Amino acid sequence: MQSPPARRLRSSVAALTAVALGSAGLFTAAVIGIATPAGAAGVPTLSPLSVPGRGATVPFREQEAEYAATNGTVVGPDRLYGHLPSEASGRQAVTLGAVGQYVEFTLTEPANAIDFRYSLPDTADGKGRDASIDLLVNGSKLKSVDVTSKYSWYYGGYPFNNNPGDTNPHHFFDETRTMFGASYPAGTKIRLQVSSTAQSPSFTIDLADFEQVGAPIGKPAGAIDVVSDFGADPTGATDSTAKFQAAVNAGQSQGRAVYVPQGTFTLYDHVVVDGVTLAGAGPWYSVLGGRDPNNRAKAAGVYGKYVGQGGPSQNVTLKDFAIIGDIRERVDEDQVNAVGGAMSNSTLDNLWLQHTKVGAWMDGPMDRFTVRNSRILDQTADGVNLHTGVTNSTVTNTFVRNTGDDGLASWPERVPNVNDSFTHNTVVLPILANNIVTYGGKDFTISDNVMSDTISNGGGLHIANRYPGVNSGSGTAVAGTITAARNTLIRTGNSDFNWQFGVGAIWFDGLNEPIAGATINITDTDILDSSYEAVQTIDGSSSGINFTNVNIDGAGTYAVQAQANATMKFTDVKAKNIAQAATPIHNCVGSGFVIVDGGGNSGWNNGTTCSGNWPAPQWTYGGRPSTGGGTSSPSPSTSPSTPTTPPTTPPPTSPTAPTTPPACNPGTGNLAQGKTATASSTNQTYTAANAVDGNAASYWESANNAFPQAITVDLCAVTAVGSVTARLPSGWEKRSETVSVQGSTDGVSFSTLAPSTVITLDPATGNTATLGFARANTRYVRVSVTGNTGWPAAQLSELEVRATGPTAPPTTTPTTPPATTPPATTNLLAGKPLSATSTADVYAAGKANDGDAASYWESAANAFPQSLTGDLGASTAVGRLVLKLPPVTAWAARTETLSVLASSDGTNWTMVKGSAGYTFDPAGGNTVTVSVPGTTARYLKLSFTGNTGWPAAQLSEFEAYTS
Repeated sequence: MQSPPARRLRSSVAALTAVALGSAGLFTAAVIGIATPAGAAGVPTLSPLSVPGRGATVPFREQEAEYAATNGTVVGPDRLYGHLPSEASGRQAVTLGAVGQYVEFTLTEPANAIDFRYSLPDTADGKGRDASIDLLVNGSKLKSVDVTSKYSWYYGGYPFNNNPGDTNPHHFFDETRTMFGASYPAGTKIRLQVSSTAQSPSFTIDLADFEQVGAPIGKPAGAIDVVSDFGADPTGATDSTAKFQAAVNAGQSQGRAVYVPQGTFTLYDHVVVDGVTLAGAGPWYSVLGGRDPNNRAKAAGVYGKYVGQGGPSQNVTLKDFAIIGDIRERVDEDQVNAVGGAMSNSTLDNLWLQHTKVGAWMDGPMDRFTVRNSRILDQTADGVNLHTGVTNSTVTNTFVRNTGDDGLASWPERVPNVNDSFTHNTVVLPILANNIVTYGGKDFTISDNVMSDTISNGGGLHIANRYPGVNSGSGTAVAGTITAARNTLIRTGNSDFNWQFGVGAIWFDGLNEPIAGATINITDTDILDSSYEAVQTIDGSSSGINFTNVNIDGAGTYAVQAQANATMKFTDVKAKNIAQAATPIHNCVGSGFVIVDGGGNSGWNNGTTCSGNWPAPQWTYGGRPSTGGGTSSPSPSTSPSTPTTPPTTPPPTSPTAPTTPPACNPGTGNLAQGKTATASSTNQTYTAANAVDGNAASYWESANNAFPQAITVDLCAVTAVGSVTARLPSGWEKRSETVSVQGSTDGVSFSTLAPSTVITLDPATGNTATLGFARANTRYVRVSVTGNTGWPAAQLSELEVRATGPTAPPTTTPTTPPATTPPATTNLLAGKPLSATSTADVYAAGKANDGDAASYWESAANAFPQSLTGDLGASTAVGRLVLKLPPVTAWAARTETLSVLASSDGTNWTMVKGSAGYTFDPAGGNTVTVSVPGTTARYLKLSFTGNTGWPAAQLSEFEAYTS
């Protein structure tokens, strides 16, 4: 790749808006032109490679299959996770399903090589299939090109598997490359054509990148040659790891560069580099690959020395070669990345990294590390991750496509990342998570990038205090000045299949702790055709955020979605083509979310809603609305180079003065049902109306970590009331909420009906509690909540108000059974009920005492603290706990931080073991023992606050013994 062009400053947002929607330049179809009448069926969409002055400068010319000549079937546009075209560039592709079907591209510039992106169907056993497709030049067959599905098709939940019987199929596409053997001029027809369906019933073509590859780079003067000097095998028939290692060791000791000539080299393990340059003949000519056939945790990669093992390595240069691996699954603990370890004062330049786990996962502390002019493709996890104490480092002018996790990420776990940057990169199609993200970090710059086509569970640009080890106490939280300038986001953000709502194109998350004290400047930015909301806040509060000179054009739902308190300043922020145009802000957190109007704003500040329901997205495809879902799409224009005029949104109707609601007959029985309810705050869609809808399965939940909270119901007329009943969903874990009740005749002046009281909501008794009080005449009934032992928010599924108090049940004296003493070898919790604060996917609490160590409970991710509670059925003496994780080696060693609490009634808890870290190691069976001598209890609770292996609580077996 070439160096990025000189920076071009825009005179105004309007200038780029004109380019984006008023000229042909940003439309993929316009860039390549319309093909013959056999094709041209695709819907014109914005291209990430046609944004002037932004993104990576790439050496290829990209053409989309849906705009080429074809007798196949155009699929899409479609953005629904799990649908094949949702993972295609521009969310469209062409499926070839019969012999003779083809996609034919016309070269716009001379080229001698092609890299094309495709998808084959998976096999029934999930192992994948091999096939070939013909490559024709001007109608004559040049060669057959091998294609495979072995690096695609994942299923289930994180970290995913290759079982087609599981849910959530995804990661459908792969890509392959070949050289033509000659250079062909502009106007040449390059065709991909099916010659047989015996190996694969169909071939879906997404795009082709055409390139004029230069001649091989010769050996530098004085360089060591890994082949002629050390005997490395350029045919790939034998393992050359030891030969490469000897060559780079000699290069370091002699102060000489090490040259990798043309060839395909097999490496069964890492080559460790320090103080040396490793250079190839070019990424199309010098290729490293391979994987140990006997130990699949070892594979080709070039690593620096880890800190603590003599690292970081210093003064390393890796350039002009490819690492194309053989990684077909995601196992997070396996070090099967293309580049890894720690390197300071080092550079990766013009590398092609494909089919590894991560392109470059760098574990600091380390300083002044650069990735530039490179391509990172088809990873099972991140493209680049700057992990732990990486400072003064950058990724620039790099093209990233089809990563299995974040495209470019910074994660300062435990040690701060300071003064790093991601600049002039193009990051497209991350299958999971975000295009670009900084989890914590100080003085970070994210500028002049293009991000497009987020697939699931992430956004285009994410700034967050999330993930383990990110906190202000360690200096790793978001701090200093975060600069996000001159970025373009296209079709970014998408639905989160765990949350079941949209993630913003730009989103902020204060899960670990509020984002506070930093200055975050989002400037000169274009947010185009967002799949859901353009801007989002969630989990914890954020402040210090400034949006300046920002163009929001097209959002599938809202301009802003506030799901956590935040303070932002908007100046010259203009929004249009917002699906929810009448109410472009969705705010269910109330007055805690504040946008300071800096002037020059339009399109986002004319209405707010808290609907209680998430609207289906309306995808705009360059300004033209399209109902989200399925493959419905707008009709293609006759000429993609002439974009249609966006529809005019009618102005909202003039607001009318509020009127006093008329009085009514409050009725009998539950006076609150069906009446109007309001709340001091609301978390996501769990609105106050849920507490008076007569459905005990729906519920109101307030903002988290923000007591006191209150819910008020208007009975519609003054009437006598004598009790309130609080309910929670029947399946919820037992908890106590501290509440008081107030009443008012005018909704302004309230008096106390019931003082602050702790009520216990227990599923054993229907998760219901009633407070009676002296009858009073009132219209408005308010329940104030100041505490909740089960969740850091107020929660009610039903608030019932009645005219009379409850009938007191007869008083009985419960008999407490004596504590039993089972044998010391008996697991007291075997088969006993377990409950949890939350559950991820199918990993329910009951899996933690089903006797199967391979099954397990997992809590919701990124939501500590979490707890798992066991009911022994009677008061029992307990002396030790045994905790297990699956014993297989796929579960790496990890430390979970937890405490142990005991209770005789499930309400009042005593800590019997303080918070501590317990290490689960597969070498020791992934089992730990916790001593709790002298404990007698019916209920045992494990309270988790951390996990170094995954941001959730995890346990396969929860066992208790007398001694």
